[in-house]
Amino acid sequence: MNKTAQIKKNYQFIKYQKLIVVSILIGFLSSFLAISLKRLTEHYEEIFFDKANENWVYFLIFPAFGLSIIYLLRHYLFKKKENKGIREIFDTTAQRKNSLPIYKIPSHFINGLITVIFGGSTGIEVSTVVASATIGSIAQEKENLFNRHKTELICAGVAAGITALFCSPFAGILFAWEVISKKTSKIFFMTSGIAVAVALGFIYFLDEKSLLTVTITGWHWQAIPYFILLGIIAGMNSVYLTKCVLFFKRSFGKIEKHPYRIFIGAFLLSGSILLLPQLYGEGYHALKENILLSNDLTLTVTFAVTCIGIIILKPIVTSATLAAGGDGGVFAPSIFIGGFIGLLLAICLNKFFHANVIPLNFMILGMGAMLSASIHAPFTAIFLTCGLINDYSLFIPIFIVCMVAKYTAKRIYPFTVYSYQPKSI
Repeated sequence: MNKTAQIKKNYQFIKYQKLIVVSILIGFLSSFLAISLKRLTEHYEEIFFDKANENWVYFLIFPAFGLSIIYLLRHYLFKKKENKGIREIFDTTAQRKNSLPIYKIPSHFINGLITVIFGGSTGIEVSTVVASATIGSIAQEKENLFNRHKTELICAGVAAGITALFCSPFAGILFAWEVISKKTSKIFFMTSGIAVAVALGFIYFLDEKSLLTVTITGWHWQAIPYFILLGIIAGMNSVYLTKCVLFFKRSFGKIEKHPYRIFIGAFLLSGSILLLPQLYGEGYHALKENILLSNDLTLTVTFAVTCIGIIILKPIVTSATLAAGGDGGVFAPSIFIGGFIGLLLAICLNKFFHANVIPLNFMILGMGAMLSASIHAPFTAIFLTCGLINDYSLFIPIFIVCMVAKYTAKRIYPFTVYSYQPKSI
């Protein structure tokens, strides 16, 4: 072996060695951040929601207070720099010279937490994704050897963060591929795989549980036409969600004074939560309650009006939250809306067509279908949904609804909230 070849071999060995070490570090920090944010949010959201249920006045106060605190923090602590969600990651990976500044970690962590616990109708998933991506971006900047692998290290952080949130390693890696990178390489699999493995170890060490505790009794092949119908409906609703978010961001962007944005956003949010408390925060509390009751529910006027109200209002209050300055995205709202679409459809099918479908199954399938259509990432949605319930019994039905929902949405409207370019407005 000549001297040049030996030098090249040593360089590659050192590079891979350092990539392994930094991937372990990214995996640990990203999963620690994700689980910390998740536990803090769940704890305080429950406390604040219970307080508001005891005294409805808090439903009026909390959203305005939360959005105002975020505005003040952004104005005085984070130097008036707004968070743009996953779009920030795209801007960073598009050009090598771009990077995610370190303040994005506390900014998204704190603002995501405050948004949800004070009733902002979104979730912490996007806050976690951007903060985790920032960890990867910072790691890349610290070592010249990593200059060509910024995207891979950002994806490693994202994959570990999603894995920690949903206890699903496949969802973490697939989200990093389908949404962030859109391509794979040997380095991508190595860095993301190591980061996800560390996140999994962290999950087991802390005994993290899946979000939803359910018992799946099986499914029937005769229900496949109904799965397809659910996928189509979810795909159509995802377009409604996407267009709501884009419309509100465009409309609120025309309001020059930010306090006016907060007032309008808080007014819409508070009024909707007063009508339907299920819209408070992430909404997972409402999903869990209905999952427990799903197989015993019957079609009544109250039930139908509640479900329809949730399906119509959730995109509006999510959009108002984000446009008024709240931190988050469409991840949790998609899961929430999809669950109620599936539940309402199943009960209607059983009532009017004697379909004998299982409402619980349709709730789970609806979550995956809506998420798949909203972010155009069916494989992420498939494995994330299975991770939500820690059960793969519904893998085939979930696969069907996710594919149908994604292509239905794409056929109607080719963009997501993440891929839409503001200059096209």
